[in-house]
Amino acid sequence: MRQYSADNLVIHPGNVPDPDVVVEVTPSLAGWHLIHFQVRRLAPGRTWSFQTGNHELALVVLGGRIRVDSAYGPWEMGQRPHVFAGLPYAFYMPPHTAFTVVALTGSEFAVASVPTDEDHPPRLITPADVRVEIRGGDNVTRQINDIIPPGFDCHRLVVVEVYTPSGNWSSYPPHKHDVHKVDDRGRVVEADLEEIYFYKIDPPDGYAYQRIYTDPESPLHRAGYPIDALVMARHNDVVLVPEGYHPVVSAPGYTTYYLNILAGSAQSLANSEDPRFAWVKETYQHKDPRLPLYPLEEEHRER
Repeated sequence: MRQYSADNLVIHPGNVPDPDVVVEVTPSLAGWHLIHFQVRRLAPGRTWSFQTGNHELALVVLGGRIRVDSAYGPWEMGQRPHVFAGLPYAFYMPPHTAFTVVALTGSEFAVASVPTDEDHPPRLITPADVRVEIRGGDNVTRQINDIIPPGFDCHRLVVVEVYTPSGNWSSYPPHKHDVHKVDDRGRVVEADLEEIYFYKIDPPDGYAYQRIYTDPESPLHRAGYPIDALVMARHNDVVLVPEGYHPVVSAPGYTTYYLNILAGSAQSLANSEDPRFAWVKETYQHKDPRLPLYPLEEEHRER
């Protein structure tokens, strides 16, 4: 077990020597078992090659255009210049896949992988495939882009994007997913998940705050390693959520984006809310008119 604090729950960019890597998280660095995460940049015409091995892998285009060459064929993807300008392209790859990313323009992309003993088909995810939900209300309104949602044909990965306007809260009411629970029908009501928050801030000199705290039923808490940390997240930071509740607030004047990567006991987002704060959902009067952040065709809205 590891003792987590405000210092080691945040991974800052530039933490590895590879100049093409913005930030990287390995299981050993995070103190968990599954998620390996990188954000990479490529100049036009540059390439990056990789082999998924015994992992399933998701590649999310944050900005620019790329081509992915593999045994499954060439796949071109990407259209937004950056994450604040439109919906994403992504690509899911099964284990034992060799591939090369070719930068058609200057590009930035996230790569997340987790171990698997299952084989699922590769899939290109286009903006037309991304379900958009405007969730919450009042100053808890945020935009969710489902990239690899629960029910996607994969083993463990769940991938979403979240936009939190200036001064708003998200991941709220505080929720957790650190214990695997099923109901009397065998349905998952809470999954035990590791989670990555990769942040972008607009403008990039801003910040967000995230609190991470465990309750007495958390495995870490029961083992004598409780978490109660308030962390500042800046542009290109990664915040680790190994366990516990984890609400976020965006600084006034700044829009906060984060890419969530989750994996664990089920391909699910089933969670439990902190009962002390769940009542706030009954008080919402309206949705924040600042969302969606960018124009959306009707088919991209909540379905």
